[in-house]
Amino acid sequence: MSSIQIFKERFQGLFEDALMEEIIASASSKSFRTDDIIIDINDPIEALPFIMSGSIKVLTEDEDGKEMLLYYLESGETCAVTMNCCSHQSRSKIRAVAESECDILFIPTSKVENWMANYKSWRDFILETYDYRLHEMLRAIDSLAFHNMQERLYQYLRDKAMVKGSTSLEYTQSEIANDLHSSRVVISRMVKKLEEEGLIKHSRNNIELLQM
Repeated sequence: MSSIQIFKERFQGLFEDALMEEIIASASSKSFRTDDIIIDINDPIEALPFIMSGSIKVLTEDEDGKEMLLYYLESGETCAVTMNCCSHQSRSKIRAVAESECDILFIPTSKVENWMANYKSWRDFILETYDYRLHEMLRAIDSLAFHNMQERLYQYLRDKAMVKGSTSLEYTQSEIANDLHSSRVVISRMVKKLEEEGLIKHSRNNIELLQM
């Protein structure tokens, strides 16, 4: 099934018919493989992405070039940070990486502002997306500021499992450390503690959640 067909099925009852026609006429689609960079930091934002299948992770970067995971995007969702860049015609503040093979529908930024003025369903969708992602980022900040690394790691693994639809996760400890803005040594120690508590089972490059 094409990205356009998926979009029609998912959003037919949400957006007005006239808006659906405009989106379909102006949008383009592209497929990405796992680990492909979809949008990078400082890239010009020329289109708003809608994920039609698969999932992506959205990261930010500090002054030293270290990444920190902000949130995941799944089928039917779009990126609130990219929306903000569209509105202000600024460059990307985030890096979006394909977590799995995915198909994405891209809507030109020139259309985004026009539809805000002309279509109530589009305004509602944009505002709801902002609100949801704000809570996601607040949760990430709360986790970083107030939770210890073991709690952060376990929540991270649970989020990964939900996105992938599987309790068996194939990741290296270096990849996890990068996402959580930590070190491989610290992550290795926390993985061992979670395993001792019976929450996970760990083998080489694989972590299985025993409780959700």
